[in-house]
Amino acid sequence: MNERIVALDIGDARIGVAVCDASRLIASPVEVIPHIGWGPDVQRIKAICARYETSLVLSGLPLNMDGSEGFQAEKVRALCGQLTAAGLQVRFQDERLTTVTAEGALIEGGMRREKRKQHVDKVAAAVILQQWLDTLPAFRENFDE
Repeated sequence: MNERIVALDIGDARIGVAVCDASRLIASPVEVIPHIGWGPDVQRIKAICARYETSLVLSGLPLNMDGSEGFQAEKVRALCGQLTAAGLQVRFQDERLTTVTAEGALIEGGMRREKRKQHVDKVAAAVILQQWLDTLPAFRENFDE
């Protein structure tokens, strides 16, 4: 069996977390972590990885619409650098419009605005992970790109 992958949607206030099944077919939202600071955030993400018995992390990378990286991408790369230093394997996935997709799914599901804010980040992380999983050939088992 393949190792699970934990996906992150890293924002200034919150970090959405999702995980896939061991066969790497389906991504599911897990939780939203309040963004406190690198130390506590890295420890919380490591704990989630331990719970799912993985060291593989896929982070959404917020690109500008022209594909370039801006200030927010630098912040994401900085946090992911800390995750790598903590022993986790990190890869990146373009996250353009994933929050819009997640918000749309929650609206379509009938979730009220007040509750959507509590869930949108973890659903966005699941969208990021599912998009990545959908691009993998069926025979591919490695996290390497």
